[in-house]
Amino acid sequence: MAAYQPVGIGFVATLRRDLLLAFRRRSDFFNPLAFFLIVCSLFPMGVGPDPKQLAILAPGIMWVVALLACLLSSDTLFRSDFDDGSLELMLLSPSSLYLQVLAKTLAHWLLTGFPLTILSPLLALLLQLPASGTVAMMLAMAVGTASLSFIGAIGAGLTVGLRKGGLLLSLIILPLYVPVLIFGVGTVQAAVDGFNYLGPLAVLGALLALAATLAPLAIAASVRISVDN
Repeated sequence: MAAYQPVGIGFVATLRRDLLLAFRRRSDFFNPLAFFLIVCSLFPMGVGPDPKQLAILAPGIMWVVALLACLLSSDTLFRSDFDDGSLELMLLSPSSLYLQVLAKTLAHWLLTGFPLTILSPLLALLLQLPASGTVAMMLAMAVGTASLSFIGAIGAGLTVGLRKGGLLLSLIILPLYVPVLIFGVGTVQAAVDGFNYLGPLAVLGALLALAATLAPLAIAASVRISVDN
């Protein structure tokens, strides 16, 4: 049992540290939420207040804005650790780097994806999304944003050593976001149209299972490459 203790401690300590730092730097926590709220609020002004038109566009609008909000916060995932040298200590730590980056990605989702999921019913109401799609929206957001966090962490690890890596980060991970976007919108649209939405939701779950298993390996490798360079 004692041999496994440092592994568990490393995961919990990394998760706790990231959550505490995020609450001390509240702008990192509120910026994606503010972006999500403001951009979704602007769409009724841009496309018009027609409820039918907004209802048709609502699933796509919410998912695209959620995707961009996750992208906005992904760039900071390893940035502060790289700047203060904590990232090098992570690599030298006896704890598993796989579990440490898994903890950091989980913290990112708890601070970005989970609040977006909680906020989504309010914005669905603003965008005239039918009530039949609200539950599907929340389930799809919860599962889909977790996948977005894992994918974003891969790009963040690759670009953390670059001074202006934001554009490169976008070019790397936006194509990988497309399957999540397609099945996320498909889940909500199926619920709105009165069809069974469990099929596309199951695909989102499969994408999350694949990302949670393999992405930490890619994240750990990308972090090592960035620090070594």
